[in-house]
Amino acid sequence: MTQLARRLGTRDAVAIGLGSMIGAGVFAAFGPAAAAVLPAGTGWALLGALAIAGVVAYANATSSAQLAAQYPVAGGTYVYGRERLGDRWGYLAGWGFVVGKTASCAAMALTFAAYAAPTGWERPVAAAAVVALAAVNYRGVTRTARLTRWIVALVLLALATWTAVVWSGTPAPVAVDGGAAVDSVAGGWTAAYGLLQGAGLLFFAFAGYARIATMGEEVRDPRRTIPRAILLALGGAVVVYTVVALTLLAALGLDGIAGTTAPLAVAVEDSSWAGVVVRVGAAAASLGALLALVAGIGRTTLAMAREGDLPRWLSAVHPRFRVPHRAEVTLAAVVVVLVLTVDLRGAIGFSSVGVLLYYAVANAAAFTQTGSDRLYPRWLQVLGLVACVVLVVTLPPSAVLAGLAVFAVGIALRELRLRLRPAR
Repeated sequence: MTQLARRLGTRDAVAIGLGSMIGAGVFAAFGPAAAAVLPAGTGWALLGALAIAGVVAYANATSSAQLAAQYPVAGGTYVYGRERLGDRWGYLAGWGFVVGKTASCAAMALTFAAYAAPTGWERPVAAAAVVALAAVNYRGVTRTARLTRWIVALVLLALATWTAVVWSGTPAPVAVDGGAAVDSVAGGWTAAYGLLQGAGLLFFAFAGYARIATMGEEVRDPRRTIPRAILLALGGAVVVYTVVALTLLAALGLDGIAGTTAPLAVAVEDSSWAGVVVRVGAAAASLGALLALVAGIGRTTLAMAREGDLPRWLSAVHPRFRVPHRAEVTLAAVVVVLVLTVDLRGAIGFSSVGVLLYYAVANAAAFTQTGSDRLYPRWLQVLGLVACVVLVVTLPPSAVLAGLAVFAVGIALRELRLRLRPAR
């Protein structure tokens, strides 16, 4: 079996993790999350949802780090589930990751085009972005890491400028648009449900650290590098999201955030040059997330193809660039078709279902580790597993049903393949 080359250090891995997280979360997730927590009627509810998402992400991150240190190969939780829980659990994790994140790739490409393309050219520009970034990934993982570092730096600079502009003004909360407002004194179950749903939507923004684990076969000194990189990337994202959330609440209030799909742009709409900065930052963040997603999905596809859970010809590794080139080219082709034909902006909830179930398998797998392979206490894995299931249940019903349907299709395809294998 052809192996990938270990070329990534801690800085490269942290950059890939940050590039995956600081994208959709900052520029898109706060609006839906604010709408979900509106029944609580206070900005503290949004911060509470962010805190819950961060705690769940930390529990999942420690499980991923612990598993990646023992199994430093491409594939992430697909491999961990197979090794610790059995083939079926590993397959479910891998299927959920590949399908959910393929949809996320299309959404990120369309988000980039929405900020960067002229009206009417969004889909062709999105397709071109997918092809360009697939070409970068094709040339080798060090080029992916290098470009990701530049993108992360640009996004952080844009967010810092945006934050300074907002706080230097005199923020006045904006009323919620249309009929989106709800009874702010509704309490009890409604408020709790909204808080958890908001946490589930914000968790989508934290899921990028999985990309570090899925690329474990390309990290130098993985037992030391992967845990450090995952926790550093997650910590950096928590700080950025907290600053953005506090700034948005000061500028727009909870109702104002919930009433728009682009709260960062609305917060600086009185400043034309700051609006340009936000658009550039959003476009760069979307590209960074897309770049890391293509790399991570390619590695999970490689691992599944090696085991026969996907066509084995996808397991080829380029002899010069040492990347899963067939998997990445196939992924790029699928995403191009999606961005040209389907609007996937409403599919973020579906992607969250896949991501949370993926991490549920990771927590269950980490719970079984013993001896020197155990780096964190078991209660963290229990917390992560229970929290993932709870957040899935509280996501929008349409997203949950769509996610369960896709998982059912994946299970049926695998069972069909296993039944046909002896006949061949």
